[in-house]
Amino acid sequence: MIVERKFFGTNGIRGILGKDLMPDFIIEISQSIGTYFDQGPILIGYDGRLSSPLISKLVSAGIMASGLDVMEANLTPTPALQCAVKKLGYKGGVMITASHNPPQYNGIKVVGRDGVEISREDEAKIERIYFDKSYRKADWKNVGNCNQECSVIQNYIKSVLSHVDINAIKKRGFRVVLDPGNGVMAIAAPYALSSLNCKVLTINGHVDGEFPGRGAEPTPSNLSGLSDAVKSFNADVGIAYDGDGDRAIFCDEKGVIHWGDRTGALLIDYVLSKNPGALVITTVSTSQIIDFIAEKYHSKVLRTRVGSVDVSRAMIDNNALLGLEENGGLFYAPHIQTRDGLIASVLLLEALSSINKPLSEILDALPKFHQRKAKFDCPNEIKKLVMEEIERKSIGRIEKIDGVKVWTDDNTWVLLRPSGTEPLIRVFGESKDANKLDELIDKYSSIAKDSIEKIKRCGLSKP
Repeated sequence: MIVERKFFGTNGIRGILGKDLMPDFIIEISQSIGTYFDQGPILIGYDGRLSSPLISKLVSAGIMASGLDVMEANLTPTPALQCAVKKLGYKGGVMITASHNPPQYNGIKVVGRDGVEISREDEAKIERIYFDKSYRKADWKNVGNCNQECSVIQNYIKSVLSHVDINAIKKRGFRVVLDPGNGVMAIAAPYALSSLNCKVLTINGHVDGEFPGRGAEPTPSNLSGLSDAVKSFNADVGIAYDGDGDRAIFCDEKGVIHWGDRTGALLIDYVLSKNPGALVITTVSTSQIIDFIAEKYHSKVLRTRVGSVDVSRAMIDNNALLGLEENGGLFYAPHIQTRDGLIASVLLLEALSSINKPLSEILDALPKFHQRKAKFDCPNEIKKLVMEEIERKSIGRIEKIDGVKVWTDDNTWVLLRPSGTEPLIRVFGESKDANKLDELIDKYSSIAKDSIEKIKRCGLSKP
């Protein structure tokens, strides 16, 4: 029996151009996307990766070959494209991006007419169209047209700023350091924050698909440049974005970089203080701090699998106000139910304006948990067997919403899950006791590494 490959991962289709993403495949999967949508026009945008313009043209060609018109947004942050699809009335969209992945990777993210990534079920429909070769092939007189959409960035910034108290932020005259990491948010965030009377210093601020400054993924370990710049500039806050601008990591005025779920908890605290009882959606990998904050406002927290599409679709299905990912992804429904680094940025500035305390002081007042992360190379074809082996060796209360989450007490857990975008097993852990957490991470990191090596050594693969 031939097992068909699944192309869509945690966030769209990803791979390396010329290796995983061949031109003929891109055109055919894009014809399948066009067939799935059935109606146009479809808005297409791309991030700053070197392969993005080529892949964008191939996607445009495939969708036009299915008979649909396309509009090209060209270089744009992912949330800007998603916002444009929803606000400007497009039938759907495609974003060419690999988000935080290394520069050789790229990807295809499909967006529904509501601006949100299509559901897992709809991804499966596109794959079925592709495998069945049932995509539409328009004849010469019915191929789609291609035109340019030039208002995406302008409309995006306008939408973001419409959801905050502009005058309150302007009165503070914040000093802000921005680090787009050579990613595409460089063409939106500095202009948005400057319009809020912020004094903006930008580092790694030119778009470069090789991400030479500090890489495409903002993490505490690679943001020392941001930390130094915040202290030197005497800034109120520093903000780092990932490659396509849908996530933001914050640095306080003392130069301390904070994980996304901690600053996310601050934002949720602030928004829920004005909207008590509102529902929050987050993933299994996010800190318990969210539950403590939500309880204060009589709000509930619903947890999903890791992946922005899972959070977004759960927000829509449950009419949730907020969504959060621990990697710096904030979802704010009044704007759009997708993660957006710029909406997180301006909401933080509004919170600082309202609370009128330094960022470090506000964060210090939140419940404290210790967190650890690790990751290990794991070939995609053995991930399933590795996770089965990890589960067999786990001791404690086990949750299987996504991967294997093991609770050893009420405040201590470790999560092991296969990456949906890279050949990796990721490990997350949290506890109020730092020593207990270190022991737990060491234990389960050893279990993960031993399981990977054992299965590789035995030559086993997924059936």
